[in-house]
Amino acid sequence: MATPLKNPGASGHKYIEGMPAPTLLDITGVSKSFADRVVLAPTDLRIEEGSFVAIVGPSGCGKSTLFNIIAGLIEPDTGTITLQGRNVVGATGHVGYMLQKDLLVPWRSVRDNITLAASLTGKVTAAQRAEARQIAERYGLGDFLDHYPQALSGGMRQRVAFMRTLVTHHALLLLDEPFGALDAQTRLDMQRWLLEVWRETGRTVLFITHDVDESIFLSDRVLVMSPRPGRVVADLANPLARPRDLDVLTDPGFVALKRNILHLLHGGDQ
Repeated sequence: MATPLKNPGASGHKYIEGMPAPTLLDITGVSKSFADRVVLAPTDLRIEEGSFVAIVGPSGCGKSTLFNIIAGLIEPDTGTITLQGRNVVGATGHVGYMLQKDLLVPWRSVRDNITLAASLTGKVTAAQRAEARQIAERYGLGDFLDHYPQALSGGMRQRVAFMRTLVTHHALLLLDEPFGALDAQTRLDMQRWLLEVWRETGRTVLFITHDVDESIFLSDRVLVMSPRPGRVVADLANPLARPRDLDVLTDPGFVALKRNILHLLHGGDQ
């Protein structure tokens, strides 16, 4: 059976040792206001193919607005967005987008929730159903394909929601606080699971979180945003080596980066 989940040429977050990966997403001068209130100040951002970039910032700083603009759900007041060199301002259907709520359809099974996007655009094919089975088996839910969401734990539901995002086969995944509603232990388990999936698939991830530890544990870069009107005030490279295990949470480099981010978020001395 074919395995279409891997992005050709992508391996984790690097292509050739010592050489930068190609730019996947290029955002230039993007801004947005609602009712004459500036929510997102002009923002420039480049995201490399295969990278994992976390965004942290206070509530209301425009993080989700930026995601909605990238996804084409709303149009910016100014600026340009190119994905793989193509203008995507106002266009939809070019990214995978996962929210904090799993949004599983309660009367659909795990298999049917994974293939939901296909069912909304036409008949689900045998190949798509086989892919749903394959991905569920690969990531620990093979025995639950015929179960319904009410029979699943919170972490299992989030896995299903993420699998549904993966099978869209988009190179860029927008994950908006996908683990925010989970308890601390389940959240850490899901973070480790997400890193495993990211390494295997080579997708590019933009990840919104309010959890500084989560942003560091997962990412190659951490973007820190200011209060409204939101703007990127720091773009911090993550020096921690991959792969990462739980020991990294007490690594001096982890602690130093966390201290820097907390100062930026809360106005402490640098």
